[in-house]
Amino acid sequence: MKIVVIGGTGLIGSKLVAILSASGHEVVAASPSKGVNTITGEGLAGALNGAAVVVDVSNVPSFDEGVVTDFFRTSGGNLAAVEAKAGVRHHVALSIVGTDRVADLGYFRAKVEQERLIAQSGIPYTVVRATQFLEFLAGIADGHADGDTVRLAPVQFQPIAADDVAAVLAETALAQPLNGLIDIAGPDRGPFADIVGRYLTAVGDRRTAVSDPAARYFGGRVTEFSLVPTGPARLGQINLTDWLNRSKAGV
Repeated sequence: MKIVVIGGTGLIGSKLVAILSASGHEVVAASPSKGVNTITGEGLAGALNGAAVVVDVSNVPSFDEGVVTDFFRTSGGNLAAVEAKAGVRHHVALSIVGTDRVADLGYFRAKVEQERLIAQSGIPYTVVRATQFLEFLAGIADGHADGDTVRLAPVQFQPIAADDVAAVLAETALAQPLNGLIDIAGPDRGPFADIVGRYLTAVGDRRTAVSDPAARYFGGRVTEFSLVPTGPARLGQINLTDWLNRSKAGV
């Protein structure tokens, strides 16, 4: 079948395109660099013509709630309109575990709005909520650094490898729409500071990760289980130790 991956040239999108293409599907990696822009609508109708499934893994690199919300509203509205005309049978979107449990983090509120718009679009859908990617541990450490100390909220953390995210999205794209949400996470759960600390040690970063009750998550207040699944969840195959070893080896 024809599958369009919105954000198909990014971290997750490029992996997803490779998996689906290897399975024999006609896959379109849609992004502004490929002439497909969900904000302006440029190239969107042509890309979606004949598509059975659309997978949206697009993102905007901003923590400004207004910017992010405008992006998801505009992009989502344009996608829904073109999908309806094209007869798309399944819309799959990548979201974040805990979006509805960190009320004062603007990016998470924007993702909740995206999910709401998808559910109301009339297009059969599945939203895949993932925990933070292992590939983002460096950015998380940098974003919470205080000199040589990385101050992290005393909460549970369960990051997932991008390869596992892409694999689940591929399976979801080929399955029937759930018209609902699924959670996915890595196989290892533990204190936030412990997991980030293992990463810092593995890459030779001399900073120390500590639990700090006053710390927030990129400015948002989080409780013990804000960032991890609290119900049924599908777990990835790549554990933290293996991922760290692969990363050190440059795999």
